[in-house]
Amino acid sequence: MRKYKEEVTDRLDLSAHLSDESLLEYIEETIFADVGHSRFTVSEIQRIVRRVYYSFRGLDAIQPLMDDPLVTEIMVNGHDDIFIERGGELSKYDGKFESREKLEDIIQTIVGKVNRMVNESSPIVDARLPDGSRVNVVLPPIALSGPTMTIRKFPEKPLLMSDLVQLGAIPEDAGNLLEKLVKAKYNVFIGGGTGSGKTTFLNALSHFVPEQERVITIEDSAE
Repeated sequence: MRKYKEEVTDRLDLSAHLSDESLLEYIEETIFADVGHSRFTVSEIQRIVRRVYYSFRGLDAIQPLMDDPLVTEIMVNGHDDIFIERGGELSKYDGKFESREKLEDIIQTIVGKVNRMVNESSPIVDARLPDGSRVNVVLPPIALSGPTMTIRKFPEKPLLMSDLVQLGAIPEDAGNLLEKLVKAKYNVFIGGGTGSGKTTFLNALSHFVPEQERVITIEDSAE
């Protein structure tokens, strides 16, 4: 994969501004010219094109995971050690970043877009992506195996309390009680471990807040 990226980079005028469409078209032309007479299938060539494009404009190796609506969490434990949660099940991802330096570049791009900074003197940071996904980064010396990054994705359509009841996450009578408590302006504390569903549950409760109420959130990184 690095070979094809270097070939595109060598031929590309990096000083010129290209739209996403123009860059993709240029990458397709370059790679098809290089591998068009090889044993690669069309689907394999398209996969190479996407990977090269993502290395320029996306999140490189994990961009396909960001595009997959079934993936809810991406855990990068090093440039070549990635796990995902898909459909509630944890599994190892067969993709990887081409190098530790590339992973570090992606991390700096993510935190830079939200005016955050992460380095050896400040090795832990929380950030978010434009789609609202939550990002946590830990760098050495805190992270012993190299840069680590966790991305928590959220569904385009948040779950309602009725969805949680249907999924068996909460009894219907408990959901009805919580609706009354929220509308009556009771204080409600939500706690739990990482990945236990606090944000999902809070989103479901927030639908019970009357529309005329003013909502104030205090967050380290906006969700």
